Amino acid sequence: MMVMEVNGTDIEVELYENSSAEAVKDLLRKGPITMEMKDYAHMEKFGSFGVQLPDNDEHITTRAGDVILSEGNLLVIYYAPNTWNFTRLGKVRNLSEPELKKVLGTGNITATLSLKEE
Repeated sequence: MMVMEVNGTDIEVELYENSSAEAVKDLLRKGPITMEMKDYAHMEKFGSFGVQLPDNDEHITTRAGDVILSEGNLLVIYYAPNTWNFTRLGKVRNLSEPELKKVLGTGNITATLSLKEE
């Protein structure tokens, strides 16, 4: 489980089983990552890992709560649908769509990513 701490709220993300999610776990095993995430088109927040990760792109339509790897180096959390070629990293498990939208807000955010011991 990955945790994204945003504005004092922990967003719990269940990571999928693929090489992209494993690469994210490997990064987070070295310690938490804090990233600035920009708002895009009132449907997503995105920020850079600063490194290229393996991708597993497929043509999908996102839903609120989907956590995606885009362009091999961008972490994206969706709160509205979008259709494109993306790699699925995980899914928000502890917040409803309205709760997620409230936590993410309308502008840019700072998120701290870490692994949660299971």
